[in-house]
Amino acid sequence: MEEGKKKKGGKKIVPRKYPMPEQTPAERVRNFDEVPYGYDEATAALEAKRCLQCKKPTCVEGCPVGIDIPKFIYEIAQGNLEQSIRIMKSQNALPAVCGRVCPQETQCEAVCVLAKKHEPVAIGRLERFIADWERRQGVEAPKMEAAPGAKAAVIGGGPAGLTCAGDLARLGHEVTIFEALHVPGGVLVYGIPEFRLPKEIVAAEIDYIRTLGVEIRKNMVIGKVLTLEELFADGFRAVFIGTGAGLPMFMNIPGEQLNGIYSANEYLTRINLMRAYRFPEWDTPIRVGRRVAVLGAGNVAMDAARCSLRLPGVEEVTIVYRRTEAEMPAREEEIEHARQEGVRFELLRAPVRYTGDERGNVKAMEVIKNELGEPDASGRRRPVPIEGSEYTVEVDTVVVAIGQRPSPLVPRTTPGLKTTRWGTVETDEATGRTSLEGVFAGGDVSTGAATVISAMGAGKKAAASIHDYLLYKAGK
Repeated sequence: MEEGKKKKGGKKIVPRKYPMPEQTPAERVRNFDEVPYGYDEATAALEAKRCLQCKKPTCVEGCPVGIDIPKFIYEIAQGNLEQSIRIMKSQNALPAVCGRVCPQETQCEAVCVLAKKHEPVAIGRLERFIADWERRQGVEAPKMEAAPGAKAAVIGGGPAGLTCAGDLARLGHEVTIFEALHVPGGVLVYGIPEFRLPKEIVAAEIDYIRTLGVEIRKNMVIGKVLTLEELFADGFRAVFIGTGAGLPMFMNIPGEQLNGIYSANEYLTRINLMRAYRFPEWDTPIRVGRRVAVLGAGNVAMDAARCSLRLPGVEEVTIVYRRTEAEMPAREEEIEHARQEGVRFELLRAPVRYTGDERGNVKAMEVIKNELGEPDASGRRRPVPIEGSEYTVEVDTVVVAIGQRPSPLVPRTTPGLKTTRWGTVETDEATGRTSLEGVFAGGDVSTGAATVISAMGAGKKAAASIHDYLLYKAGK
């Protein structure tokens, strides 16, 4: 660690974050254990003391759920860990999750005052530390407000739904989550690998939501088992739609129907939720060969690539991306970890067709080279194919990780619920209100695929709006 530099008032500034220990690349590619080990108490206190305790904390403005960041960090620095976690959980019911998977480097840490000249305070690492400390001590449910007696339904047990349900319960409402899968958590359990977010962490966070009085009903596919109309008929006064964006996207190129070509959704669900990496100890297998190609360069693509490296029989994993590294949407940390572990990167490349063997299994992928043209609607320079640059590579498995869309099931079974041309539910951004009275929505179902923390922020906004709506309907 570099020697501290003098600040006004005599306080020394440590210019760089205290490092967080982690498994070496050689170790971690052989297991699905969590890669970083987290801070110990002494290191967390040292990192917390790097915080300048600004009078105008811009880091709070960069947090989608409005955590009082300087205050929770100050308490860590003082050794008041119980007070720190209370401050944290007054705004964030899932801190152990957020501390691991949220892109702090583009949110709270990006606007940290210290970052103007040095590395920002490691806000995410401190969030993870205090959440893990609480879990080791034993989590206590907070004091609840008196219940006003209103019933609210939350469709989807992912980050947006869990946050909305937790906030509503703390405000005294009777809340039921309707989760389509057999395990709640949404993308936290089916999408994010064990080595980034252990499932026991997610389970513990969900148990906390249950201690608030939230009921979770599993295997409830709303739109099939029940409709929104039936939920209202059953006495629910308000409904929050937080079904995420789990509908896979494909490129619609020749040969895409061949065996061995997966959507990232299926691939990661098999590996993470169904524990295919532990087959035959667990029941779900997954077919992979020696050479795996992953299309895309977002966090989902990095997850798919890094999972592939850890599967038996895989010798080579390649990210195929149609732009350059500068345009990659994945977190820098995920890209760096993938590189350290041996993932190859083929940039300015895009597949144009697949060929298979006599049994219908993919065996090769024809690829075309690209060059970058003018920026497109996303603000990134548009890839332009170079005529005559096609070449063929051998592949055994292809994972398509180019994005997801919301499932149309709830909108199709809910007359009057307006959607956009992209299939997202139309909402008022500030409140989460939809076109139907008493129906709110937030997270990926209304924005398209985004981050865990942005979904949680939408869940918080919607919970506040639903609370106001329920009180209004009750005449209070």
